[in-house]
Amino acid sequence: MRTDLFTDPLDGLDEALSAVDAFDRALVSGLLRPQPDQAAGLEALATAVAGTPLAARVAEAADKAAAGAAGEDHLVVLAAARTALMGSVHDALTERVADITGRPRAERNTPGAAADEPGANVLAAARAWLCDLARAGWQGIDHELVAGAAPVVSAMLPDLRLRRQATLLDGFAAELAASCPGATLDRVPVRRWADLWTRALLLTLPGATRTTAPSTATGRLLPLGVDVQEHATAVQAQVHAVFEPADGTEPRLLRAAVSAPKPDTVVGAGLWQLLRPRMSLLAAVGEGRAMELDGMPVTDEGDLVWDDERARTGEPADPFGTARVVLATAADPVTAPLDRHPARIAAPVLLEGYTAEEEDDGRLVFVLAGHRLAVDTDRVPAAGPLTPEAVAASGACLGLLRWEAGEFVLQPLAVETTVRKKTTAIHAGAWAGGTTDKAGVRAEKAATDSVAVLRERAGKLLRA
Repeated sequence: MRTDLFTDPLDGLDEALSAVDAFDRALVSGLLRPQPDQAAGLEALATAVAGTPLAARVAEAADKAAAGAAGEDHLVVLAAARTALMGSVHDALTERVADITGRPRAERNTPGAAADEPGANVLAAARAWLCDLARAGWQGIDHELVAGAAPVVSAMLPDLRLRRQATLLDGFAAELAASCPGATLDRVPVRRWADLWTRALLLTLPGATRTTAPSTATGRLLPLGVDVQEHATAVQAQVHAVFEPADGTEPRLLRAAVSAPKPDTVVGAGLWQLLRPRMSLLAAVGEGRAMELDGMPVTDEGDLVWDDERARTGEPADPFGTARVVLATAADPVTAPLDRHPARIAAPVLLEGYTAEEEDDGRLVFVLAGHRLAVDTDRVPAAGPLTPEAVAASGACLGLLRWEAGEFVLQPLAVETTVRKKTTAIHAGAWAGGTTDKAGVRAEKAATDSVAVLRERAGKLLRA
């Protein structure tokens, strides 16, 4: 592993992100009556894509927007330019990750033509609302403007083909509604809202969600670890794994995710109760076993469309053993064009032979061959036995290499540490299939009680 590349600068990265930031700041006050500093931000975006096929259209769109006369087409072009810049940053960083890990990269297939494009009218309505947002700016939002998303979302939800766009739009509108009126905001999440606005706008275009037909995977799936993402009303567990095809072709990295809505009273190990019934893979992860797949659908981006009928539990499989033997040769999945964003980078890696140090600000870092890598212990979930203390005391770590706030960071998924003079593995997903751990049992019981009370109350409401 090329540890020296963790901190080696990338040519053009800062310039690309600076242009994105300049455009994002222009959205804060809105594009209805742009001020000189906003016009400068628009010009910075146009300058950043000069010399590309987008150059002429972006320059025209930036001029129109600077004059306060941008139409929908112009705003779409600006969103496309911003996405292209973030995509270029993503591509440079993924190439750097490939240099660090030495792993090959899978090839992407070309999406075919769609038989039909769903919901053209409702997507046009969503696009109009998003353009109104850009004109008002984040400081100009109010409840009336934000409420305009509600009928659009309601019209999208019945169509499964539009569920992705509807979910994004609904979540974005909810964040904006919680921040109204924008004029009173002390702090605006500039990058986040610009990311959401850009993505939502481009997903309203015909063909934006067009993908290749899923292929199938038959062979052995060797789990590496589980990334748990929890919010107040939802939880997701994403299993990262190495897949060994039955036909003997090269291994590759795949993911399998399961999500569930949740009440805010269900936390910690109780989250697994919501997720286990939806995916048998979690039980295998908890037991430290492989899964045998037979014709499991898998997308071009390496995401398994999980079907319990196409999987069965296999032999014991140690994630650290898998990482030491197979991970270095497994091909990384490709990324869909509109998903190319630095936040999407999550590359499984195995680190060994490091020294853990705590910096003055309390942040944990691993020092490998004199090179420092920040460790994001805030991402360690409460739904498992892995703790920041165990990470700091470890001698080997399986984790996800991410890019955050201008640097590579490591999200731990599992560690090997010494307990009573014996090397012991501790996994964030160890409780996924159930646990006898006292803390885990207590959390599961509390979750069971909470869910039972909620079901009883819901039943009474339905009977009333």
